[in-house]
Amino acid sequence: MTDGPRLPGVDRDEDQERIVCHVDADCFYAACERLREPDLRGEPVVVGMGYEPGETIGAVATASYEAREFGVESAQAISTALERLPRRAALDPDAADHDPAFERSETGYYRPVDMDYYESIAAEVHEILYDCADVVRKVSIDEAYLDVTERTAWEVADGFARHVKDRIRREVGVVVSVGIAPTMSAAKIASDFEKPDGLTVVRPEELRSFLAPLDVALLHGVGPVTARELREMGLETAGDIAAAAPDPLVDRFGERGRELYDRARGEDDRRVEPKGDPKSFSRESAFAEPVTDPEPKYEQIETLAAAVADRAQREGALYRTIGVKAVTPPYDVNTREKSLSGPIDDPALVERIARDLFVEFEADPVRKLGVRVANLEFSSADQARLDGWERADDRREVDATGDRGPETVDLTDYADAEAADGTGDEDSVTDDTDDGDSTGAAFDPPAAGQSTLADFSGLDRDDRT
Repeated sequence: MTDGPRLPGVDRDEDQERIVCHVDADCFYAACERLREPDLRGEPVVVGMGYEPGETIGAVATASYEAREFGVESAQAISTALERLPRRAALDPDAADHDPAFERSETGYYRPVDMDYYESIAAEVHEILYDCADVVRKVSIDEAYLDVTERTAWEVADGFARHVKDRIRREVGVVVSVGIAPTMSAAKIASDFEKPDGLTVVRPEELRSFLAPLDVALLHGVGPVTARELREMGLETAGDIAAAAPDPLVDRFGERGRELYDRARGEDDRRVEPKGDPKSFSRESAFAEPVTDPEPKYEQIETLAAAVADRAQREGALYRTIGVKAVTPPYDVNTREKSLSGPIDDPALVERIARDLFVEFEADPVRKLGVRVANLEFSSADQARLDGWERADDRREVDATGDRGPETVDLTDYADAEAADGTGDEDSVTDDTDDGDSTGAAFDPPAAGQSTLADFSGLDRDDRT
């Protein structure tokens, strides 16, 4: 049933409770900025828009835990954030009343939202999750559910969760909180339970006792308005809801009332299922140290191209786009792709195009390489092997800074399926379809000077809990 490793020593009972893992990155955008600028570690960091001189409207996308101590919160007006935590770069070190102690202790660093960069880091996290679980349901850029029933057992679930956390910290450099429970809703609560850097395992026999004392606001799906209405009904904890009659809840909240009642009792029969067909397949590999010699880089390109083409064949997918990724020090992500005029299945062509796309980087030091096929079509029709497709190819380019040369376009999907194993190769499946559990739609960058609080209302969830 599974292609991945399973911890030995425990037989699997068909009727055993599912083991659901929820992984949630802590202050993800701020963590990405710290990955790019190590000097930001331990400092208050605010990611948002509207803080530059001359700008008056904007909002906070993410505030690090250090910034939150000053009252800065996600979705807060940037003007409020600046009042509570002045921007360190805005202070004048030559001013007569300049106080360096004040600068260090009561100011913070502000950085603009860089979704392309954040998505590239998220893709690395997601690829570790795909390697650790048979089924992954991505909820947003920084959180996902995993069904790990066939990968671990309740007796050793703590060790499994620690393994996931340690891999992400070691190979990507960001911190995640992990919750494991028999249901999706309980796993979500568990991952929030000890943030940041949390690890909470709720075994089946512990589920009701774990939920009972929790404030109603901590139940999955309960916002401030619902929490207030529940308290008006005299229901303060999940245990209160579990002990109440369900009918008043249904009368007050409709079908959601029944759902609240069930989840407060630990009942949630949803399965972890990815939604829709994947949009791309990719494989990626990192070198232990940046490599300059072209030969090992081309050898790795050939290996990755063969692996990703084989994955596409096994999944019955044709592809119209072939791409490569080269990460150069310190962490500059460069991607190139070539789109064909029709769908194909041709491993030799994948390798040849990948090599051609990589030529401009052959003399550069490279720390990580990736090969990707995208614009997938799933069909039982005969598979194509037509070299003629490439005569009408359109080469598309974009680099990590977003600078584009002539005839270039954004690679908006590329980062969603890239891998992150610093010790070897990773296989990936991208599921970019909308997820009903997500708290927000994908971020749509606003026009220059038009950033408002509303711009962040649809932002993929970062660290709002």
